[in-house]
Amino acid sequence: QLISDGSVVYAEALWDHVTMDDQELGFKAGDVIEVMDATNKEWWWGRILDSEGWFPASFVRLRVNQDEPMEDYPLKAEGGKEDDSSSGTRRFGMGQTTKDQMRTNVINEIISTEKDYIKHLKDICEGYIKQCRKRADMFTEEQLKTIFGNIEDIYRCQKKFVKALEKKFNKDHPHLSEVGSCFLEYQTEFQIYSEYCNNHPNACMELSRLTKVNKYVYFFEACRLLQKMIDISLDGFLLTPVQKICKYPLQLAELLKYTNPQHRDFKDVEAALNAMKNVARLINERKRRLENIDKIAQWQSSIEDWEGEDVLVRSSELIYSGELTKISHPQAKSQQRMFFLFDHQLVCCKKDLLRRDILYYKSRINMDDMEILDVEDGKDKDFNISVKNAFKLHCRDTEEVHLFCAKKPEQKQRWLKAFENERRQVQLDQETGFSITEVQKKQAMLNASKQHHSGKPKAVTRPYYDFLMRQKHPTLPTTLPQQQVFMLAEPKRKPSNFWQNISRLTPFRK
Repeated sequence: QLISDGSVVYAEALWDHVTMDDQELGFKAGDVIEVMDATNKEWWWGRILDSEGWFPASFVRLRVNQDEPMEDYPLKAEGGKEDDSSSGTRRFGMGQTTKDQMRTNVINEIISTEKDYIKHLKDICEGYIKQCRKRADMFTEEQLKTIFGNIEDIYRCQKKFVKALEKKFNKDHPHLSEVGSCFLEYQTEFQIYSEYCNNHPNACMELSRLTKVNKYVYFFEACRLLQKMIDISLDGFLLTPVQKICKYPLQLAELLKYTNPQHRDFKDVEAALNAMKNVARLINERKRRLENIDKIAQWQSSIEDWEGEDVLVRSSELIYSGELTKISHPQAKSQQRMFFLFDHQLVCCKKDLLRRDILYYKSRINMDDMEILDVEDGKDKDFNISVKNAFKLHCRDTEEVHLFCAKKPEQKQRWLKAFENERRQVQLDQETGFSITEVQKKQAMLNASKQHHSGKPKAVTRPYYDFLMRQKHPTLPTTLPQQQVFMLAEPKRKPSNFWQNISRLTPFRK
């Protein structure tokens, strides 16, 4: 409506959008986009600087304050003080500045969208989960855990959070509300979204499987109608928590923009913005780790003569890889080998004499039992030979010692740094509770096995992305335009340069 009236409408990007063709508009999370055509609910036409194109509406959030979207507050004069002539200090109503009104708008949006979100979570928990539990003939508890994840935990957390927000809300003067402390108080609890976001692709797959059977389609529709929920599928409802956690940093960034440094809430809002960025960063990092397990499974499937347990049983991250000379007892026999350092283990492989891109599995070392020893150039007492650019892995329990030599000093230093990173990664995973489910591990190995046996190159597909883009957008009454529920779809991410560098060292394919 604003666009048709001739107004300029701006939106902020929630996710990076990687363009798929020339007519799409690419952008980064946080970019401001001028929305020029929103007649299509799923794809809007927009502009950034001189570039125009289509982009998915679910990747953006309309700005609360549309009148001055590009300027940053406060505006400074040459003396470093706020410029009283600027639009930021225009008077509004009863002695209230425009900037105060802008802050009021953001505060109102935070409170109102939070209340809408609580109702949304309640509808899922009471309208779907409660009804599903009554039908033990249709759903196992394990299936419900896969479909709904930990959304009940999220519901309990958000109920407490919205009460804390309401206590801080100043009804008489909303712009004086001090909500930053609420986000700081709950920043640790918000980490439970990580588990939900990681599980969501599994939920989509399980729902897709069930809805091929008519009785499940009818059952889910009956749940929606009984709870009087808007007309979108369960898949669409379950996307909202994914969208919510990445919306907080944008809301807080906008709140900080309209908060004077002298405001009692300024420091808390500033700290809350950083805290919520860190939460989002942690969730993104966990999601990246989950994406990596497919690559690790594909790598293992390319290794000949693999023995023992799958690498995913204990590991989920490739830290470093490269060629080293391994020196073993007796007679200090030396061997050129390729080594792959994962969290918890170091895998040793041998190159094929003719086909250098083919690797054969030889052994592995449990890094949890090892300490790293830097070895000076010269004669080594344990092995009674002269070494250069060397280091040792010493087993504390068995006193077993492994000696390795790099070709250059800088390569040795990279390996020593990599071993430090491996221990740091293991410790961080323990502190944050990161883990991969048995189902995820088995599925990754199964997918890799199918690709390996087919002998075909891996196709570039976007099933999860395409699935998200097919979801309907829920629409609330037009009297609440800013409280519209925006569904978030996560775009295809660009390939990691880290993995490209590793693939140059050793091809993962046969």
